[in-house]
Amino acid sequence: MASLRIATWNINSLRLRLPLLERLVAALDPDVICLQETKVPDELFPDAGPPALGYPYVARKGMKGYNGVAILSRIPLVTDWDAPDWCEKGDCRHLQVALLLPSGPLELHDFYVPAGGDIPDTEANPKFAHKLAFVSQATDWFAARTGLRRAVLVGDLNIAPLEQDVWSHKQLLSVVSHTPIEVEHMVAWQKAGWYDALRHFVPPEEKLFTWWSYRNKDWRLSNRGRRLDHVWVTPDLTAGLRSMTVLKDARDWPQTSDHVPVSVTLDV
Repeated sequence: MASLRIATWNINSLRLRLPLLERLVAALDPDVICLQETKVPDELFPDAGPPALGYPYVARKGMKGYNGVAILSRIPLVTDWDAPDWCEKGDCRHLQVALLLPSGPLELHDFYVPAGGDIPDTEANPKFAHKLAFVSQATDWFAARTGLRRAVLVGDLNIAPLEQDVWSHKQLLSVVSHTPIEVEHMVAWQKAGWYDALRHFVPPEEKLFTWWSYRNKDWRLSNRGRRLDHVWVTPDLTAGLRSMTVLKDARDWPQTSDHVPVSVTLDV
């Protein structure tokens, strides 16, 4: 049985932060890197970058200026282009591939869920309505795929579901990303066949963050974080979970993202 390390990172502009990928590789040595918010259309994707770092297999789905997801891999992969166009917006928020491992294919999903704007009201804020609809559609799609096995879902899901996934549960209850209705939607999605791999290693009663706002001048001192980035696995893979890393030091890299990379290692 082989060991597989998957990293996920909302890079917040691939072309701007391409040099930082070298630091990610040096720190985590992942077999696969899943990126979100690449903000680059496919025709302008920096094709020479991933192979130079040792990742010759690349899947990408991007658009100009917004959103975008990409998967960089040392392992051969096949892209599945039949996944839904969530909410029929064509906004490049999901990429599905099969990693061609010696033990058999492993299904990998890279998601960038809509942030949802600032007002947690579906009537006053169309962005919030879109976010909830997106999660509901994803939930229904996976729930219909009964018996899903050998699958991993990662990405910036833009929801911090647990009380200890935010710096202050009480103060963030009315803040988009931690509102009760968002949490309810995420729990339903997770129950459609997934297991929270990060909380496998860090108990729910302990703080766990992957994002710190640019507004915090001293983010370490204030530590007003949220866990917006997630790694889920299907139940058949839970016995193979070996380790996880939240690369907090990446928040101090020059011109870095407000998210930090997260990796999970599992036997497959």
